[in-house]
Amino acid sequence: MNFLAHIYLSGENDLIKIGNFMADGIRGKQFEHFPEDVQKGILLHRFIDTYTDSHDIFRKSTKRLHDRYHHYSGVIVDIVYDHFLAKNWTQYSDEKLESFINRFYNSLHDNYDILTEKTQGLMPYMIERNWLLSYRTTEGIHQILTQMDRRSKNISKMQYAIEELNEFYDDFEEEFTLFFEEIRKQAGEKLLSL
Repeated sequence: MNFLAHIYLSGENDLIKIGNFMADGIRGKQFEHFPEDVQKGILLHRFIDTYTDSHDIFRKSTKRLHDRYHHYSGVIVDIVYDHFLAKNWTQYSDEKLESFINRFYNSLHDNYDILTEKTQGLMPYMIERNWLLSYRTTEGIHQILTQMDRRSKNISKMQYAIEELNEFYDDFEEEFTLFFEEIRKQAGEKLLSL
């Protein structure tokens, strides 16, 4: 799962959303320095990643990409799954996607002092280019994949994964839909236990 799904699966608490959003850059027990709800978000993020990476449906999606993209396959599927969440947003939320995203951006501004330096540095680009909303279109996904490929010094070749997304679009969407029902339930239960 990528940014949009992690934020969505965090429930309504802004600090849990923020913790879940910035968790990738927080190693080991470094999370203990954050406020309690941010810690919950970080722990939820770790749970979601572990659950996702070992799930049969997610692995089926990554297997389709593995020969060409190797260990970047999981990153690509995370982004592809965010596309289907954004595209089918009304199935998962009564709130408009734009409103949900703007509320999250505002919470980043409101809680700027507790963000990691990495998140503080990423935030202006993310908001200016509205990454979360761009997930809704395949053009937006192609831009994200291209940016990520550049960050890997073009080693990943992720920009070309738009070809597989277009070729296997219905398969990916079906896999996402089945998987997302399960991760929503599991993440909800985990959140209650934190």
